[in-house]
Amino acid sequence: MTKIEKIVLSYSGGLDTSIILKWLQETYGCEVVTFTADLGQGEELEPVRAKAEMSGVKDIRIVDLREEFVRDFVFPMLLANALYEGQYLLGSSIARPLIAKHLVGIAREVGADAVAHGATGTGNDQIRFELAVNALDPSIRVIAPWRQWNIRSRMQLLEYAEKHRIPVPSDKRGEAPFSIDANLLHTSTEGKILENPAEVAPDHVYQRTVDPLDAPDRPEIITVGFERGDPVSVNGKAMTPAALLTELNGLGGRHGVGRLDLVENRFIGMKSRGIYETPGGTILLAAHRGIESITLDRAAAHLKDEIMPRYAELIYNGFWFAPERDMLQALIDHSQAFVSGEVTLRLYKGSTSVISRASPCSLYSADLVTFEESAIAFDHHDAEGFIRLNGLRLRSWAARNGR
Repeated sequence: MTKIEKIVLSYSGGLDTSIILKWLQETYGCEVVTFTADLGQGEELEPVRAKAEMSGVKDIRIVDLREEFVRDFVFPMLLANALYEGQYLLGSSIARPLIAKHLVGIAREVGADAVAHGATGTGNDQIRFELAVNALDPSIRVIAPWRQWNIRSRMQLLEYAEKHRIPVPSDKRGEAPFSIDANLLHTSTEGKILENPAEVAPDHVYQRTVDPLDAPDRPEIITVGFERGDPVSVNGKAMTPAALLTELNGLGGRHGVGRLDLVENRFIGMKSRGIYETPGGTILLAAHRGIESITLDRAAAHLKDEIMPRYAELIYNGFWFAPERDMLQALIDHSQAFVSGEVTLRLYKGSTSVISRASPCSLYSADLVTFEESAIAFDHHDAEGFIRLNGLRLRSWAARNGR
């Protein structure tokens, strides 16, 4: 095996990656650089630096990626109205290629031979990380400790931590109630009681949203502004991408918007159940569809809807940097040239409803659809030939079948 001189580790400072850090140092006998991405997970990240220093790490990277995450990953995905299996807004999936991008960038900068991650061997994240690294720099080796070491249980993790004097917070010594992933777009919660899809998720699972039954009894009206498909303002106030999503998370969370209890099909071949909270993303999906409804041509809109499941599946399965995703993104981006304007929505008891939409680029014509006398001449007799031509094959089919 080729000797590894330096490794860049995707490091959260939690129990798993703290143990992985020590394991890498012992197993490979080389320098480990830690990289922690601030994606808006809502945690204080400076303690992560202290933990890495205690483990002897000299090069510690904590990088604020919130704006890049929303601008270059979340917003392009939302242009496609992407939903995996018709429901999931891909909050975890879309974060992994960004983390991998910076892992590779730091590895190149410091001359590392390898990058490492803490994803387990049964999940999707190992695939997402490693496919991204393959696409960005195939010369960099990927180390996945959960597929290499002999640790197989939480108890063994704790035993390893005690043996190597790795501090374990008191709340980590008991059985972890859930596995949680969070960023600016969503929170996801899996494991323990949630592993039984017949069990109702307990209230304390939810972190970003109030129970819709406990949400305010009065609806809240908000307006989202768009330019070329991207959201740019809330209630008339221009905002950066990360600030805008943060604002909508607060608004949606207060009204119980964006909860999802989902059993999904993992790429690796098993089903898993997760509780997702995506308040801001749910609002943006409804608003974006609202502005597209008056600015996109019918055939263009229908084509987008046809390719959306394929696009969402590519992201879910880890192919963000694949050529086919680039090709689909070019089509989607092109479709947004006139998707500009404002959408007004009502937030109420867990629901997000579009109640009005306006655009200087609107294709909607009141003169064409009105039941009243119109300034635009629409000859109703034209419909007769249109119907006869479209009915020609049906008449032939019916004649053959003796109808």
